[in-house]
Amino acid sequence: MQIKSGEITKFEEFSLFTSLKEFNHHMEMWMGEHRQEFSKGELIGLKRLVRFSAKIPGVCNAKIGTVLKAIHEEYHDNGISRSTFKRMILKAKELGILTVHETERKNGSQTSNLYVFNPFPCNEPPKQEKMNHPKETVIPSKTNIQEITKRQEEPLELDHTFTNDRVPQPFVQLVQYFFPQAKVIEEYWKMARISAYRNNLEKEPQQVLETAIQCFKQLISKLKTAKVHKPIAYYYGILDKKFTELYFSDLYEMGF
Repeated sequence: MQIKSGEITKFEEFSLFTSLKEFNHHMEMWMGEHRQEFSKGELIGLKRLVRFSAKIPGVCNAKIGTVLKAIHEEYHDNGISRSTFKRMILKAKELGILTVHETERKNGSQTSNLYVFNPFPCNEPPKQEKMNHPKETVIPSKTNIQEITKRQEEPLELDHTFTNDRVPQPFVQLVQYFFPQAKVIEEYWKMARISAYRNNLEKEPQQVLETAIQCFKQLISKLKTAKVHKPIAYYYGILDKKFTELYFSDLYEMGF
């Protein structure tokens, strides 16, 4: 898709987010899910591109050279190469994190690309496939028809043994006593990873695991004493508070 280049404000129609806060929230979820796919240098490039996409949430029209210059200045001439940046863009495209549109000048020559970040996909239950049933000589009762229909409409729920290998087993073994579905366990772990990433603690896997378990136990204690409408959201709140405390505690120990 060829787009005429121009001021960044002319590209507002390409934004898929209603606010900068919403854009940042979706990027946190993207990183919580796919951070390990990128190298350290690629992550630096991606985070800088995200910062360049703040004026219009999720949209950036900056030249690669401009982005690289900003990175070099921030890291005191120890930035990343153009090839690293392009490799990051390719990975982000393949993962669905962003879409790249080519832009052209009025004379038709190509100029800087337009980077459009995509929202993090919501989990939707699989659509039920229609099945062709053989004709029966005996007409089933209305009650049996209702029971058969109900069973067909119920989605297949996998237990904790089907949980993704990325979720640590100690976390799986704890959560499955209260929420045995694999999908639910993975969602709770995803909240822990997102909160850890927000507080720059994603490189401390043991601390993330211990904190996730501790916070989940706090959630269960709360559920036993009061009604919680959205347990997973409440759990994220506990995580965020705890990881924030750990983050500032680490800074204090470092003398900041």
